Amino acid sequence: MPEVADRAAELTRMRVPYVHARVVLAERPTSAKPGDEALVLPDGSMEGFVGGDCAESTVRAQSLALLDSGDSLLLRITPEPEEAPPGVLSVHNPCLSGGILEIFLEPRRPAPLVVVQGETPIARALLVIGRALGYELMPHSHVLPDDVVAVIVASHGRDESELLRAAVTAGVPYIGLVASPKRGAAVVAALDVDDSSGRSAIHTPAGLDIGARTPEEIALSILADIVARRPRPTGRAAMLDSADGRHGIDTPTATDATDPVCGMTVVAVDSSLHLDHDGTRYFFCGSGCLRAFAADPAGFGGLGTSPGSSSP
Repeated sequence: MPEVADRAAELTRMRVPYVHARVVLAERPTSAKPGDEALVLPDGSMEGFVGGDCAESTVRAQSLALLDSGDSLLLRITPEPEEAPPGVLSVHNPCLSGGILEIFLEPRRPAPLVVVQGETPIARALLVIGRALGYELMPHSHVLPDDVVAVIVASHGRDESELLRAAVTAGVPYIGLVASPKRGAAVVAALDVDDSSGRSAIHTPAGLDIGARTPEEIALSILADIVARRPRPTGRAAMLDSADGRHGIDTPTATDATDPVCGMTVVAVDSSLHLDHDGTRYFFCGSGCLRAFAADPAGFGGLGTSPGSSSP
């Protein structure tokens, strides 16, 4: 689908993470066919088509978990419970019309962005070695991007304080200053920042102590320190099947809700099917459940709300 490919390229240029979903198997009756594809964005919105409301709800829930973990997944959605083949996550979705779908979910996240200050041999080595590790390295150009994960100042005394202060203010996860212990401590102590916690966020001398001597070895030690300190993913793309056939993400978050009709876990975002009733917002896996609830809200107790959710 050219429009999906064009949109994916645009998101990549904008450094927006997304999950690419592609139907690889469709056993009738299903509304999707092999080759259908969609993109799932971090806000839960979906662009493209990989099936009806019920399949879309399952794909959305799994995709949001994958955005955090970074793992790819072959998702099999079936109308009846079954044992999953090796390497496949099988989800029983009672809302399906009787067919089976297999959808490959591939997270595509922008490379971690590292800003480097300086034109020294260490700075040049960082730019080369970092790219080989899959990082996006860019020289500092007066403005820090919003999604920068690390700032390395390797300018040997030139224009250090301004960038260090900006990185502390922006809350950059890793800030490194290439300097001797004595000079580094003096630079940090002289920084005009609000409190000592801001100064303690600066690692100097930057890098792990691996006995590095050459610019390349020092660059390697700095990048190893960034890798060692990076946040670990918390999302897990795993579904639990209970005795009654209902299922849900095994680590519910504030974006999860329970369909009050069938008990499915769905993602509580505005783009999901929902209905506001008596001041509460209810979310649904598909239009059938929504219609059933609308016809008799009193028959389905308050299962459908996500934590703190209510109508606007």
